Amino acid sequence: MQKILNKNIKSDGGLHLIISFGFYLKIFILFYILNLIFPYNREIKYSTIVTDKKSEIVYAFLSSDEKWRIMLEEDEISPKLEKALLFKEDKYFYYHPGVNIIAIFRAFVNNLSKQKRTSGASTITMQLARLQNPKERTYLNKFKEIITALRLEFSYSKKEILRMYLTLAPYGGNIEGIKAACLLYFDKLPKKMSLAEITTLAVIPNRPNSLKISPNNFELVKMRNKWLKKILKAGIFNKIEIEDALLEPISAYRRNSPKFAPQFSYRIKKENPNKAIIRTNLDLNKQIKIQKIVKNYIAGIYIRNIKNACVLIIENKTGNVISYIGSADFNNKEDAGQVDGIRAIRSPGSTLKPLLYGKAFETGLITPKFVISDVPVSYGAYEPENFDEKFHGNVTVEYALSHSLNIPAVKILDRYKLNNFINLLEKLNFKTIKKQHSSLGHSVILGGCGVSLEEQATVFTAYANEGFYKELSYLQSDTNKIGFQLLSKSANYMLTQILTTVSRPDLPSEWQNSRHLPKVAWKTGTSYGKKDAWSIGFNKKYTVAVWVGNFSSEGVPELSGARTAAPLLFQIFNTIDYNSKNDFNKLAENIDFRNVCTASGNIPSDLCSDISIDAFIPGVSPNKICTHLKEIYISADSSVSYCKTCLPENGYKKAVYRNLKPEIRSFYELTGVKYKKIPPHFPNCERIFRENSPQITSPIKNVEYFIDKIDSTKIMLSADVSPDVDTVYWYINNKFIASRRSNKKLFVIPPSGKIKISCTDDKGRNTNIFIVIKYIEGF
Repeated sequence: MQKILNKNIKSDGGLHLIISFGFYLKIFILFYILNLIFPYNREIKYSTIVTDKKSEIVYAFLSSDEKWRIMLEEDEISPKLEKALLFKEDKYFYYHPGVNIIAIFRAFVNNLSKQKRTSGASTITMQLARLQNPKERTYLNKFKEIITALRLEFSYSKKEILRMYLTLAPYGGNIEGIKAACLLYFDKLPKKMSLAEITTLAVIPNRPNSLKISPNNFELVKMRNKWLKKILKAGIFNKIEIEDALLEPISAYRRNSPKFAPQFSYRIKKENPNKAIIRTNLDLNKQIKIQKIVKNYIAGIYIRNIKNACVLIIENKTGNVISYIGSADFNNKEDAGQVDGIRAIRSPGSTLKPLLYGKAFETGLITPKFVISDVPVSYGAYEPENFDEKFHGNVTVEYALSHSLNIPAVKILDRYKLNNFINLLEKLNFKTIKKQHSSLGHSVILGGCGVSLEEQATVFTAYANEGFYKELSYLQSDTNKIGFQLLSKSANYMLTQILTTVSRPDLPSEWQNSRHLPKVAWKTGTSYGKKDAWSIGFNKKYTVAVWVGNFSSEGVPELSGARTAAPLLFQIFNTIDYNSKNDFNKLAENIDFRNVCTASGNIPSDLCSDISIDAFIPGVSPNKICTHLKEIYISADSSVSYCKTCLPENGYKKAVYRNLKPEIRSFYELTGVKYKKIPPHFPNCERIFRENSPQITSPIKNVEYFIDKIDSTKIMLSADVSPDVDTVYWYINNKFIASRRSNKKLFVIPPSGKIKISCTDDKGRNTNIFIVIKYIEGF
């Protein structure tokens, strides 16, 4: 036949070739136009895979049609893989338009002469067409494959066609594509496959049901070696590579798909439903280590009925989430292991306190050495208590925060304004706070609200970044996260200095004398009812947030942030950043240091003798002169005191006394603390009746109180009075109720409506307030 063709070409002087070229050109143009009008677009249903920052597979999901079909990327097709595959399947892949006419003609002649199928002629493009639309092998369907192959070539590049073929090639069961096969049989990615492994996978797609991968499949070894020898003969690879490949055993077997960070992966997949590959910032190596630590830690305390924990780790410099432990054991259904504890709404305990203190530093309300009283106080019906159920009198701000005292925190919140703080939390995207806004009170700073570990960790990451806040980054594509300065650098410095204090009660006992105590700033918290234990800390590199408890919200007497969550926090820091330097709290530019009176935290007066050094923000921090001591005129026998109004011409002297606030005096009287009392004022002084009247501390004036009719709840009457008062007298609506010692409280059932409450001391000084009482049936 070739001779006849040559003769015709010569005799026609090339005319035949010209006519044929014109005919094929018209067909090509027509085909091209039709393809533009009706472009080829067949969607491939991929399995979704979640990868870490190094492209390691964290989790793999089945495709929507229940297949393991993982999208192969072009850079994953190694030269070794491409050479081996094209040698076996389609040597002229880069030279034909999707159909190899010569191979088709040769196969047609061979099959016709031998009356059976002896050789195939399908190119890789034609095989891809068949894989996308599987049908019975007939000449008609073969023609359809040819048309589809041509359309594929018009629509995609050769590299794209090769990639799609390798993504759809069958490997037995529901495994499709070389990437899925590499992962599920060899636990490798395509780039890391050896020549023997590549050749093994190259021979399977033609016989996926008989050439199944298993260590004892000798037929598969035989077929692989047959093609390796053909490759050697063709000179595709050198002899040494082939000989090594021939001796390599098939050690593959069917493995489980990667299932690390399940809660994280399900979340990310749900948020990115149309992505075949979701590239995250997770660090798989750290994820596996921390998951094991958390699981073992919970196993060690499980006997105490503490059954779960979750951990979030953020890289401070980037804001990338590198570890996401949603529970101690995802497969533990009995203890609700499939709950995502990172996003669960829980009571934060004391972990919101650093934010409040930081804002109080920034707005000039306090400084670290500023002294605040930790004594009984009430805000309407709310009377906060400390975790240890004790009162500590005057304490510094840094002591109050490092020891997590509740009453000072509530006082600072009251000064900062409750609504300002709630608005700040809303700005920081605390979702449940937004829903609870109208019902939140002063208890919010002690855990009387709902937050997630994720929300908390984001705020603590801001402390690690000199007060700069921005949302966390889960995906590698999250490069446009914007932020703002949550705390000034100066306020953030003050806060961090306190959080790095080691001498504090929430340092776990087992770490108190350890040489390996990580150098971190941290805060713990325990919710009411001991249902939640928190410990959140940071150093220069990482922020780690830990929650320990039960997803059932069952309280445990032994549960606390210090004893239960902090040990896990320190163990994690020593795992991810062992022996780190304590250099992460940079001294802010706009901060200075000054001498203050230790007793008040204010600038020393001439009477102050005990001096400390305190950090302050020039032009912002309070600048008051200390008045904790004052000079008093007293009689020669120290029996009475005088003011300038009643000071006699002689027979008096000066003495220095502590200028105690009424609430501190009441606390000292209540607890029996001895102190040097100012002598009672001269009884005949005219001024005594105009000043120092009682200060009613409970109830709060102009407040509306709701009382349950059934419970007959009583309200507390209490007042702060001057030192010279022994007895106070209480009146409601001008009617005498009872008298009490000046440091004693009185509980009464008030009438409904607007009522007048009066307190008169034994010197005749009086104070009145008005409140509203409403009785309701059941809350």
